[in-house]
Amino acid sequence: MDADQEKDLQKFLKNVDEITNLIQEMNSDDPVVQQNAVLETEKRLLLMEEDQEEDECRTTLNKTVISPPQTAVKSAEEVNSVFGFFFLISEITLLSEAFLASVEKDAKERAKRRRENKVLADALKEKGNEAFAEGNYETAILHYSEGLEKLKDVKVLYTNRAQCDEKCTKAYFHMGKANLALKNYSVSRECYKKILEINPKLQTQVKDYLNQVDLQEKADLQEKEAHELLDSGKNTAVNTKNLLETLSKPDQIPLFYAGGIEILTEMIKECTEQTLFRMHDGFSIIGDNEVIRRCFSTAGKDAIEETVCVSVLKLWQAVCCGNEENQRVLVMHPGRARLLATLLSSKVLAIRQQSLALLLQLAQTESGRSLIISHLDLTRLLEALVSFLDFSDKEANTAMGLFTDLALEERFQVWFQANLPGVLPALTGILKTDPKVSSSSALCQCIAIMGNLSAEPATRRHMAACEEFGDGCLSLLARCEENVDLFREVIYTLLGLMMNLCLQAPFVSEVWAVEVSRRCLSLLNSQDGGILTRAAGVLSRTLSSSLKIVEEALQAGVVKKMMKFLKTGGETASRYAVKILAICTNSYHEAREEVIRLDKKLSIMMKLLSSEDEVLVGNAALCLGNCMEVPNVASSLLKTDLLQVLLRLAGSDTQKTAVQVNAGIALGKLCTAEPRFAAQLRKLHGLEILNSTMKYIGDS
Repeated sequence: MDADQEKDLQKFLKNVDEITNLIQEMNSDDPVVQQNAVLETEKRLLLMEEDQEEDECRTTLNKTVISPPQTAVKSAEEVNSVFGFFFLISEITLLSEAFLASVEKDAKERAKRRRENKVLADALKEKGNEAFAEGNYETAILHYSEGLEKLKDVKVLYTNRAQCDEKCTKAYFHMGKANLALKNYSVSRECYKKILEINPKLQTQVKDYLNQVDLQEKADLQEKEAHELLDSGKNTAVNTKNLLETLSKPDQIPLFYAGGIEILTEMIKECTEQTLFRMHDGFSIIGDNEVIRRCFSTAGKDAIEETVCVSVLKLWQAVCCGNEENQRVLVMHPGRARLLATLLSSKVLAIRQQSLALLLQLAQTESGRSLIISHLDLTRLLEALVSFLDFSDKEANTAMGLFTDLALEERFQVWFQANLPGVLPALTGILKTDPKVSSSSALCQCIAIMGNLSAEPATRRHMAACEEFGDGCLSLLARCEENVDLFREVIYTLLGLMMNLCLQAPFVSEVWAVEVSRRCLSLLNSQDGGILTRAAGVLSRTLSSSLKIVEEALQAGVVKKMMKFLKTGGETASRYAVKILAICTNSYHEAREEVIRLDKKLSIMMKLLSSEDEVLVGNAALCLGNCMEVPNVASSLLKTDLLQVLLRLAGSDTQKTAVQVNAGIALGKLCTAEPRFAAQLRKLHGLEILNSTMKYIGDS
């Protein structure tokens, strides 16, 4: 071939390569790549049309081809070779022309559809403008929205629609987000603050948006400073970049990466190096490396694989320490988020320890806790955390510290309630823990978390309905009772959880409530004030479940113990004690007689009527009324102001109707037992007050 033919051939082959690449890109799974390929194709078609118009304007020259002499004719093989080559070119030309024709047809059809949709969108815009001018904003929004369905890139439709409602929080959200993307941080903040002005109830969401603005602005500033440091040629900055380039080499031995990562970890001392790590794609270089990934995925890790895993975890701790943007990049990657939850339950102790250290580091900030809750498998994470109870005190306490930090977050509590059925088995497993081999302090932390979460009615309902969970509480309490002094904190915390569970009616079963009552009766012999108070608290909620257990309580001397509580205990202990006495005196005459014997003038009980605690007052009135059934008791109180006090309570406007009801009942029993009180009641016009309390009795 001569030089011109060679030039034309090379140009053609280049075109073929480019067209082939375009075909591949149009078949890509990535919509962005597809769109770019279509745009490039349309650009080529436009250039071809321009070239064609120019060719039509040119004057063509008819060239005569002169046949070469016979001596210059090539051999048959050469002719066939050349013929075959140009035949191939002809085939490719036909294919490329067919492809371009197809694309051109498709482009013309799309252009036609766009023109038609543009007409419709403009018409809908005009209708929207007319409705807006008439003050019919809902109709205007409808027309603008329909126009956007026809053509989504008509900016005026968006702006017009936003004008219809100055209090549209969604509009301000999108404005804030757009300005954040444009790095207009102050404008973005103003948009988000406007949302709060419109709807103060969105405070939590606005706080998150503003936090995003702060974090991105901070990250941009960090990257600017890192660029300046890198440009200045500072050794640390340059070395960080060079070392990452070295670690990006594929298919090296594991120790190569472990050594390089350890050196890199030592170099990262300040925020600048952390930022350079992020800027030079350090997370992907490390996390996406096939050799490193194999080390993480191997179940039974050898010493070298363990070293690689530990070195990566230490590196992530170094680059994420105090750097919110690096934390975000680490945790928001789905693969790394799954890996972190998995490594926490690794069979290799060192890997578990470093995974826990990394997560605990993240949980030190609100943004870090939010990342963990939003992106990690919390069920798996919770299961891994509670498994640390079988480790040393330090590790177990660290794990429970992380659990505590997360449990205090509202988002975690929402997740916990929604996923409680799936989480309950792990929590029940905690209650089956042997306190002799577990960390007592960590076990207490874990039970305290469950106690706090059970304060939410929905959570408490699920827990109380789970028979296995209730039995777990009982079995752990029984194991701890074997050495109350040693497991004092565990018992105290567990009783707090059980107090919350007992708020839920009905109980798991009457058998369960009876057994709980027996355990608490036994604990009333303790010398520990905290355990005594909480045992009484649980008992005050379970004792009424069975007359049999009330009888057992009386035989165990519960009345004497509760009267002692009333004499020496605080308000909380008194509240539990008087309720237990009210239950006992309501069921058994022996209990009433014992109360009178221990408090002959009922001065202790009457003193409770002046308390500000309405629950305590209501139960004290009930107990007093029950004691009026003991002969001669009412007569001994004639010189007291009991009638006036009860009358005042019966006619009072308290939040707890039980106060009026029980005071009214006590008044009725007092007047029945001693007619002279009835005469006093009539003089004080108390019968009307008593009649008014009847409506509460009817309601109850």
